[in-house]
Amino acid sequence: MRMLDLHTHSLFSDGELIPSELVRRFEAAGYSVVAITDHVDSSTLDFVVPRIVRAAQDLTGKITVIPGVELTHVPPPQIDLLCRKARELGARLIVVHGETIVEPVPPGTNRAALEARVDLLAHPGLITPEDARMAADRGVFLEISSRKGHSLTNGHVAGIARQYGARLVLDSDTHSPGDILGEPLARKVVQGAGLDPSGFDELQANARLLAARAGSSL
Repeated sequence: MRMLDLHTHSLFSDGELIPSELVRRFEAAGYSVVAITDHVDSSTLDFVVPRIVRAAQDLTGKITVIPGVELTHVPPPQIDLLCRKARELGARLIVVHGETIVEPVPPGTNRAALEARVDLLAHPGLITPEDARMAADRGVFLEISSRKGHSLTNGHVAGIARQYGARLVLDSDTHSPGDILGEPLARKVVQGAGLDPSGFDELQANARLLAARAGSSL
């Protein structure tokens, strides 16, 4: 299976690699789609998005590259405006840095992301039933993460998503080459979240749906 990863970082934020090497490493690992979703706030949005858009255009070939952003630690009232600005600048996948339990993400971030109808709420931590239901109703995907720390609540996220019908995707949140998931480990991460063995295939199918919504032709 050719995998997808819709949450990665280059050196335009806190990743280690320039976009070309990041994409090449995913291609070599057998991926069909990768989204570059560097961290941004109001001070960097205008700088980062056009460069990621250009990189995605230049690097799409054997692998499809989706230009995106991850709105990170921004005040919740700013999320809707920044989401709209990012789309205007050409970002096709909007991720919000959810309320992971290992960082002081502003309370209310999860809800603000859902109200803004972002594409993906990353590592949403101890997401509430109300917010999981809203994610399902508004078509916002929730993330199972392999990233250290962020993965601590994968079981909670998977269980509550199942209960309320929210769609899940698996992402690596890659910052360095060693973060890129091979399929055997990816399957174990999904099982470790409490999903059955078929869950991996379901999450990959969900990622294909989200990539298609972002304009990717798979």
